[in-house]
Amino acid sequence: MVNSTKLYKNFNIKNNHKQSIILIGNFDGVHLGHQKLFKLAKQYKKKQKLNIGVVTFNPIPKMFFNNSLKNYKISNFNQKINLLKNMGVDFIIIKKFDKLFAKIKSIDFIKNILFKKINAKFIFVSNNFRFGNNREGDVNLLIENEKNFGYKIIKTRPLINNKKVVSSTLIRNFLKNGKLQLANKLLNRKWSIEGIVKKGRQIGKKIGFPTCNIDIKDYVIASPGVYAVRVLRENNPTYLNGIANLGYRPTFYQNKILLEVHLFNFSGNLYNKYLSVEFLKFIRKEKKFKNADQLKKQIKIDLNIARKIK
Repeated sequence: MVNSTKLYKNFNIKNNHKQSIILIGNFDGVHLGHQKLFKLAKQYKKKQKLNIGVVTFNPIPKMFFNNSLKNYKISNFNQKINLLKNMGVDFIIIKKFDKLFAKIKSIDFIKNILFKKINAKFIFVSNNFRFGNNREGDVNLLIENEKNFGYKIIKTRPLINNKKVVSSTLIRNFLKNGKLQLANKLLNRKWSIEGIVKKGRQIGKKIGFPTCNIDIKDYVIASPGVYAVRVLRENNPTYLNGIANLGYRPTFYQNKILLEVHLFNFSGNLYNKYLSVEFLKFIRKEKKFKNADQLKKQIKIDLNIARKIK
């Protein structure tokens, strides 16, 4: 089945996508809380016979306003768009978040974008949604203007799991604290990092464990350590099992975070290939070894653990 989701780079959408159900947000991770929202939107679609559209931003506004916020994303932009497509939406509006857009007054966002450009009929937003210059607009302002601009705001109750609200922030904290299984549960899939394999210092190869080196860019830094992983190559549906070290490689005095993946029973050149690395289980924290021989002994122990994890 070919995904027919239409992508727009701005708010100039086609007429057949106006008067739709609109969901607005960052949707970082497209987690269970987001998935609940899309499920409800589909019920409205069936009842109202309307299309479903998403408005999302690039970069994430929080990262735009805070230049020091580097490692933050659960999913990169490419992943997010694919995950949104998998939610079965009809179109996605990708709005570049820049200085000009950040200065729009909240009432102008409602009048000129939600009404004139999109002409939304139903708008799904979270309770903490803020918009407009200095984040002056909120859900109450949207509700106050429902009759003026012909839309209806749909507020949904947050999804609660183990007495905690399911949110991107909660998932980031789980990842940072080595609670991968909890993060994967709330994502409803395996957390993954995508990136291009770069040539490194080939330290792994020298000690007998060649690795694919991937720069994690803006991804959240999960607890530095060793993980059991499985890997997908671009345009290849077959998984390759392996083990990964996400960290700073203290034994070799590195100070930049890097993802290094060693694949089981694989021989081939993956330089410059785009890989998706899915994290299955956290094995141990990263530690500094006295020498390469001690590291090799530990890697063999880690490999035996990782091979048993599917």
